[in-house]
Amino acid sequence: MDMAFFSSPAIFPSVHLHLSSPLISSSRFLPPSSFSSPLRISFPSRLPRPFTLHTSGPSGPSGPTSGGAGGSGGGGDEGGSGDDEDNEEEEEGSSTGDRNRTVALLVLHEFGRSIESLPADLAAAIEAGRIPAEVVRRFFELEKNFVLRWLLQFGGFKERLLADDLFLTKVGIECGVGIFTKTAAELEKRKENFSKELDFVVADVVMALVADFMLVWLPAPTISLKPPIPLNAGRIAKFFYSCPDNAFQVPLPGDSYSILQRSGAILRNGAKLFAVGTGASLVGTGVTNALISARKMLDKDYAGTAEDVPIISTSVAYGIYMSVSSNLRYQILAGVIEQRILEPLLHNQKLALSAMCFAVRTGNTFLGSLMWVDYARWVGVQKTRE
Repeated sequence: MDMAFFSSPAIFPSVHLHLSSPLISSSRFLPPSSFSSPLRISFPSRLPRPFTLHTSGPSGPSGPTSGGAGGSGGGGDEGGSGDDEDNEEEEEGSSTGDRNRTVALLVLHEFGRSIESLPADLAAAIEAGRIPAEVVRRFFELEKNFVLRWLLQFGGFKERLLADDLFLTKVGIECGVGIFTKTAAELEKRKENFSKELDFVVADVVMALVADFMLVWLPAPTISLKPPIPLNAGRIAKFFYSCPDNAFQVPLPGDSYSILQRSGAILRNGAKLFAVGTGASLVGTGVTNALISARKMLDKDYAGTAEDVPIISTSVAYGIYMSVSSNLRYQILAGVIEQRILEPLLHNQKLALSAMCFAVRTGNTFLGSLMWVDYARWVGVQKTRE
């Protein structure tokens, strides 16, 4: 059996696979017992075109099935060059998917796993050639941890953990540090009025803790395992389906995002964060007003100085703040600072990478708290008390 994949010589190396027993289908995995000799893969120093996969099987001797230079059959005249140029983009995308699938199947063989043992969405992505072998390898590494293996059962966690194995660490950093940094920022900003404005402080911290998880979740880069969108879906749905979860995330090999698609990611996450911020504020201000009412009943002197926090206006203001300020800061943090700068520099030093993420996220949380106090006073939902 002989399969030829046309690819760019600058991108894909020539790989020759020699199997001692037949490979029934390039999209099916044969257990290790079916191979009588080890796999042998060679990567020559030169990168010829096309990329050809050779396997020996009952179908006869292997040989290229597509016409290249010197191809047989009378279809290789110069008149076909125009058609080749027209189909170049399609062929390149197809060859990338074929190569992804083939190498991913080799990783499955390396770990002694069949494609049927994987979650359905991950198996479908491998079959379609939509994810590279590195993602499959990361999945098996994550499965070694009991907690991560349990979380990989859930769709949202799976996409984020496959894109970033430190995703849970970042959630812990954000939520654990959030309460301390936000309280410190409130103290820095309000100074001697901190105790007088304690009701505002409580509202801000409660809102922040409710929202912290979503601020890590929504802008986090992901590995897309979504099924194809229905053909009858509307234009808007199709557009946002094609947008990444993070406007600045690095695309997988063979994929790319336009400026419009990246802008769509900011718009979509902004709408979600507006809903999250407004809901979190409704909870936070509701709890604060309940605390104020309870303190008024116990402390008559406090009753004259305290006032209820305006629920609706504060909630809408916080939703707008999260959809604009928090949205942009966290997209840049996750997609630029962490994925494009820190991870390439420290990808082999997980402890140092975690420490740097801790420092950057702590500073970002503190900055956000300072900006919220100024914004809340600017729009009038909080006032300085004399």
